[in-house]
Amino acid sequence: MSMAGGPPMVPVTVAKAIQENVPTEIRVVGTADATAVVQVKSQIAGELVKVNFTEGQNVRKGELLFRIDDRPYQDALNQAEAAVERDRAQISQNQAMLARDNATLKAAQSEAERQVELSKGGLTPRSTLDQAQANADANRASARATQSSIASAQAALKSDEAAVQAAKLNLSYCDIAAPISGRTGNLLVHAGNLVKVNDVPLVVINQIAPIFVNFSVPEQHLNAIRRLNAQHPLQVKVFSNDAPGRIAAGRLVVIDNTVDTTTGTIHLKAEFPNADSMLWPGEFVTAVLTLDTIPNATVIPTEAVQSGQRGQMVYVVKADNSVDIRPVTIAMTIGDKTVVSSGVTAGDTVVTDGQLRIFPGVKVQAVDASKLGSGPL
Repeated sequence: MSMAGGPPMVPVTVAKAIQENVPTEIRVVGTADATAVVQVKSQIAGELVKVNFTEGQNVRKGELLFRIDDRPYQDALNQAEAAVERDRAQISQNQAMLARDNATLKAAQSEAERQVELSKGGLTPRSTLDQAQANADANRASARATQSSIASAQAALKSDEAAVQAAKLNLSYCDIAAPISGRTGNLLVHAGNLVKVNDVPLVVINQIAPIFVNFSVPEQHLNAIRRLNAQHPLQVKVFSNDAPGRIAAGRLVVIDNTVDTTTGTIHLKAEFPNADSMLWPGEFVTAVLTLDTIPNATVIPTEAVQSGQRGQMVYVVKADNSVDIRPVTIAMTIGDKTVVSSGVTAGDTVVTDGQLRIFPGVKVQAVDASKLGSGPL
């Protein structure tokens, strides 16, 4: 289509500049990181007789993972419990002996006291008194010895009871349970192998629900981040390049306590529920930190912005369908939207495609993007 006697109108696609509230966002590359990483090791030595999970399986805290041969530890527990019973029997026997010794001592002391009274009246020889006193002293020494035996047996009982508890603890270590809920990695020691105390890991568990995403932002945003995060936890969204349509929503949980002077950035950490396991430890993602909102901002499609000799500019369609070049100042770009602080006002019509065909003053015709390129040059 063309004006009578004039050049043909150039087909282009256009869009209106609009006014809307735009959230301030910072987009950076981040990495997902497990909230907890545990190396599962054995606390006892023995043969690994059972593996109760498959590699890469999700496990819950307390779920059985491994079993160590418990026969040596069951034997040790049986021996310790037998020693405790032996100690208790010894204590009972000694207590009976002490009761007998105390009874004998009481009788001997009574006899010695009687002989003392008889001796005062000359009714018994000195030798009989001495013998009675000697018997009382012997019975007293025997009672003290039995009392010492009881104390020794009680000390042995405490030691053997401690050995029972230690044996029970070692026996409980034969069943190795998951210390956290998470996802298991590769099996590092297989059934049939001998394991040592606190030696190589048997498996590594990563807790991925929730999961962290670590990223860094320029330090000039630090004051705003601290101020806004003190009011409410800042929202963070992440997505991966292979699935940009899937977005995970989380919140900022950690602001590092120092700025990295090498890069001029501050390290941040966000937490995500990750119930669907969308995020994976070590994965690179795009993190979008939302700060405050720019009210009544002028927004145009990002594809409308062109780079010229004097900086960034857009083609604006005037009322007579001719185009004009407008230098613009870009405040920020968020995906397919660009916020301009000067050069364009809400309601202006800007060219979004077909800029290579036009120049200032040329007449244009707005067409659908699907028809662009079918018209005359």
